Amino acid sequence: MKPIVIAHRGASAYLPEHTLPCVAAAHALGADYIEQDIVLSRDGVPIVLHDIYLESTTNVAQQFPSRGRDDGRFYAIDFDLTELKTLSVHERVDADESPVFDGRFPVVDLQLRIPTLSEEIILIEGLNKSRDMSTGYYIEMKAPAFHAAAGLDIAKATIDVLEAAGLHHESAAVFFQCFDPETLRYLKHDLDTPLPLIQLMGDNSWEEPPGVDFDLMGTEQGLDEVATYADGIGPWIPQLFKVDGLTPSQLVGAAHARGLLVHAYTLRADSLESGFKDFAALHQGVFLDAGIDGVFSDFPDITRRFIDAHFNA
Repeated sequence: MKPIVIAHRGASAYLPEHTLPCVAAAHALGADYIEQDIVLSRDGVPIVLHDIYLESTTNVAQQFPSRGRDDGRFYAIDFDLTELKTLSVHERVDADESPVFDGRFPVVDLQLRIPTLSEEIILIEGLNKSRDMSTGYYIEMKAPAFHAAAGLDIAKATIDVLEAAGLHHESAAVFFQCFDPETLRYLKHDLDTPLPLIQLMGDNSWEEPPGVDFDLMGTEQGLDEVATYADGIGPWIPQLFKVDGLTPSQLVGAAHARGLLVHAYTLRADSLESGFKDFAALHQGVFLDAGIDGVFSDFPDITRRFIDAHFNA
C-alpha cells in the first residue's frame, strides 16, 4: 500500500497553522488527509485549534487582556464562539512572542480567523468537488478530560458535526486520533463510531494525558491491548528507532503483526530528528527503513514527492 500524507495542521510550514488558507494550501499540495485538532468553545462548538490555549497563535492577550486565568494562559473554553471569531490568528510564537520557526511565515496580522470544524469541512468538500479530489480528514480531540471537567463531551460534539455533514459512516475518509485511550474506547463502545481510531503515542514525560504509560503501550503486551479498541497507532518519530536514532525499533513490525496501522508524527524540514543528515534521509528512515503506513508532515508537498517517487500506486 502507498503510504498516506497527512498535512499537519494544514500546510503549516507555509502559512499560519489551522487557518483556512493553510488548509487550502495543503489540499493544493497533494495531501491525502488534512489534520484537524479540535477543542470546544464555551458554548460547545468544535473549533480547529491545536491547543486548549489561545495566546500562542492569536491576539487574545491584546483583544481580551483581562480574560487570562491565574496561570496567565488564555483558554479557548472560556470564550463563546462569537468572541473567538473576533480573534486574529498568526504564526505560532513562544512565550516571549518570538516565532517558533523563524524561517516560516512572518508573525503578521492578516485578520485570519479560527475556523470551526463545520467551516473547514465546507472548504475541503468544496475543494474536493472543484478539484475532483477525495482529500480526507484526520481529527484529533484535544484534552477530552479537561473538556469533561467543564461539562463538555468533545467526542460527541465532534461526531455531531460529522453526522450533520454526512461524514460519520464507514466509507468516509475520516480518521479519529487521540492520546487518551479511554476516549478511543468511548468512541468505539459507547458512541459506536464506524470510523477508524488511532491511538497516539507520546513520551511519558509529557504527561499527556496523565497516568498513561506510553512505554508500556509500545510493548507486545501494550499493543495487544491497543488492538482491542483501535485500528492503528500514531507514534512520535523517535519511537520508530532505537537509541542511535537511525536503526528501526521493533515497534512498526509489532504493530503490523497485530493488524495495526502506523501513522507517525511529525516531519519538519526545519526541525530534523536527531541522527538524520537532511530531510531526504529522514523520509527514507521513516518510510523505507521503518516501514510506516503514513506520516504527519508540515511540508506535505515534499513528503508527497518522496512517496510518489518511491512507492507504486
